[in-house]
Amino acid sequence: MRVAAFQLAASGEASSARLAAIEAHVAEAKQAGATLAVFPELALPGYGAGEAIKDEARARGDDDLAALARLAAQSDVAIVSGIALQRDGAIVNAAVLLRPGEEPVVYAKRQLYSDYEKALFRPGEMPPPIVDIGGMKAGLLVCFDVEFPEHVRDLAKRGAEIVLVPTALPRSPAAHFIARNVIPVRAFENQVFVVYADWCGADERFAYQGLSSIAAPDGSRLAEAGDSEPAMLIADIDPGAFTASKEQNPYLDELRAV
Repeated sequence: MRVAAFQLAASGEASSARLAAIEAHVAEAKQAGATLAVFPELALPGYGAGEAIKDEARARGDDDLAALARLAAQSDVAIVSGIALQRDGAIVNAAVLLRPGEEPVVYAKRQLYSDYEKALFRPGEMPPPIVDIGGMKAGLLVCFDVEFPEHVRDLAKRGAEIVLVPTALPRSPAAHFIARNVIPVRAFENQVFVVYADWCGADERFAYQGLSSIAAPDGSRLAEAGDSEPAMLIADIDPGAFTASKEQNPYLDELRAV
């Protein structure tokens, strides 16, 4: 399976413009031979939009979700994107997976980061799903979720081979460490692939770390972006290429209850 991960430049664009940009990027991914395209946290309507996120989620969140589903069907490219949605009277910070010909899969972020997110969203209550994409079992997380080892280990124990993570990582020394070190360690310690798609640049509220990456089960980076420029990362995901790593580091097989 060939995966495209998009590091997007933060801006104050309206959701309609953001959706048009996603359409263009999916076309890029398809031209590059990718069958899956992954976008950052709250790609719609933008992570730094503040209280406007609630209004956007109520007014057009499900319309945007339907538009992404149509785009996946028309392009024959599966799409993972961050989006704000209204569910059961509250706003959730969601990762959605749209596969051609399949019903949308929605996961609401469980680990909300900072007072900013906690004032805008209700935390998700359901475990992250595992779905089939291109013959692989894929799990969904959002940003801060992946920094908790328990969540990635849970997905790995349930059979996930790849973990898809839309993120919005504010720039800081700690964020640099997370992007450069924690993400490949999560891949290594669970013997999974991790696709980590971040913003770069700045909006009216945040500057972002960038450093998006696609990490492999041996801890290597199959593709990575810099810290300041938009990028499309492309990687071929072949679990069989990492059999030796799994044999040398059989963490899941050797795990004992504590």
